[in-house]
Amino acid sequence: MQVMMAESAGFCYGVKRAVDMARETAKKCRHSVMLGSIIHNANVVAELEALGMRKVDSWDQVRPGETVVIRSHGERKEVFERLAAIGATCVNATCPNVLRIQQLVAQAQEEGRTPLIIGEMHHPEVLGAASWSERSVILPGPRELENWLNEEPSRRNMPLTATAQTTCVQGIWESSKEILKKQCTNAKIFDTICNATHRRQTEAAELAAQVDVMVVVGDRKSANTKHLAEICREKCGRVVQIERAGELSSELFEGCLVAGLTAGASTPAGIIKEVYTTMSEEIKNMESNEESFEELLEKSFKTLNTGEKVTGIVTAVGPTEVQVDLGCKQAGYISVDELSADPNVKPEDVVKVGDEIETYIIRVNDVEGYAMLSKKRLDAVKVWEDIEVARENKTTLEGKVTEENKGGIVVNVKGVRVFVPASQSGQPRGADLSEMIGQTVSLRITEVNRARRRVVGSIRAVQFEARQAAQAAIWESIEVGKHYTGTVKSMTSYGVFVDIGGVDGMVHISELSWSRIKNPAEVVSVGDTLDVYVISFDPEKHKISLGVKDRSCNPWDKFMETYHVGDVANVRIVKLMTFGAFAEVVPGVDGLIHISQIADRRIEKPGDVLSEGQMVDAKITAIDEEKQKISLSIRALLGSHEDEADEAEVEE
Repeated sequence: MQVMMAESAGFCYGVKRAVDMARETAKKCRHSVMLGSIIHNANVVAELEALGMRKVDSWDQVRPGETVVIRSHGERKEVFERLAAIGATCVNATCPNVLRIQQLVAQAQEEGRTPLIIGEMHHPEVLGAASWSERSVILPGPRELENWLNEEPSRRNMPLTATAQTTCVQGIWESSKEILKKQCTNAKIFDTICNATHRRQTEAAELAAQVDVMVVVGDRKSANTKHLAEICREKCGRVVQIERAGELSSELFEGCLVAGLTAGASTPAGIIKEVYTTMSEEIKNMESNEESFEELLEKSFKTLNTGEKVTGIVTAVGPTEVQVDLGCKQAGYISVDELSADPNVKPEDVVKVGDEIETYIIRVNDVEGYAMLSKKRLDAVKVWEDIEVARENKTTLEGKVTEENKGGIVVNVKGVRVFVPASQSGQPRGADLSEMIGQTVSLRITEVNRARRRVVGSIRAVQFEARQAAQAAIWESIEVGKHYTGTVKSMTSYGVFVDIGGVDGMVHISELSWSRIKNPAEVVSVGDTLDVYVISFDPEKHKISLGVKDRSCNPWDKFMETYHVGDVANVRIVKLMTFGAFAEVVPGVDGLIHISQIADRRIEKPGDVLSEGQMVDAKITAIDEEKQKISLSIRALLGSHEDEADEAEVEE
């Protein structure tokens, strides 16, 4: 019997973010409050209360001046307004996916559209999102949607903005969308089910179809945990929903060969681990109890044959040999030479008393009642078996690059030479593969020919999957204003593309520097590491706009602190135009020197006197704070009072 656990079980990004923000607030703020349960998990709520955070059920229980953490499900618009009115500080831990629904509802209100939310009528996430428009309509699913449209046929022509609760069952949403597309003439439809939720539900359904009993862990108040259990019941006849490991019992696993485990988005990793360990122990106890007296008796009479694989328990470890109990009348011995392929290894470094060990029988002496065993020979066979299994299961293995070969490299994986073609090395075409020698790499086995002792692998396949996983993680957690450390991958005349961990975003040339630049190469190079932040993103088109400029250091503020009208500044000419020249006063702030203010004589064009990059002294003659414009004059520093009078006349 075995326990299989879904990969996506437990905390999603939004829940983890909310819990982390709440913990940080509890540590920093002496008077902190959570408005409702931060997530649907009593253990997490109790932990935060132990840190000193007070839990209230309504905004009117908040005291003026307290710091209030808004739960991951979000809150109604009026609650934010009430809290602001009493002087409370809000830490908004609302899940970014829920925030998106709130924004779509608010936008629909502004556009005169009717927001339609498919979700649970009384769920706090749905009620909170609906509050951002007075016209919001909440419907549980496709049947209610069809009834609502039939009640008043004019609703089919109504401008609608349709969204779904982030934890809505995918099938319910897809059916609702079909109705909207077929019957409504003016409906904007937005897929707002959380990607992590969809992945968790899909994995749970696939796993439930393979097991005899399915355990779903999560708070009974949690909507997404309840949906997981419902989805599992469609695929498995025995499904149990629990909150903690203590609710498990051995009766649940009677007659079970395979048990499945998944958990809702509000379930901490510690609880999942505790449940998994308890399930494993319960199944192990059942297996040990099922062994009959006849089976034990049969073991005592079993015979050993040379060349067989046997499993036993280590009973003694000596300097020259290891003794093994094989569960029969013969005792088993492994000489130190047959213990490991490493001649310098010590027996106690390989095995300990009580270890279960699988070995290969070299020789059986029935007269004296012992069998000579070898772990080393079986390990050699098992390595090839492991390699073949790894190819079938597409398992990722690790190895060290030992040499550059014709057309590729050789990687040592558990003592087996694996050839990796240059095209699968993960390196650019034409790269020097000898630089990889000595590196530890992860690879996927693509071909095994045991007879010819030939194994082929691919590093590129592992890198591709890792990049895909990284991309999914980025898109699941991205939000405006979030900072990333990225690497410049390529450059164009209008900006640079930066890899922020599997996904490329673009930094427009205007966002690279406060100073005026003509080409991105003036400030960055390919391979540079940049601290960037998200300006905007489009998940559907997979486009991300990034910025580099520090918004907290506005160069205009620096200019206003440093200079005033009448001051003289040493400026750099950055651009020549027909009507004058632009000059950089401080990095990021330019001023205009009108053609009439460049010289104390009439000139045909600014280039007759000035050149780009030239440093000159100029007088600040005017500052327009509202439009952030500066007028400069070189002429004012060259001529007499008459020139200044002429200057004033020109400006007039």
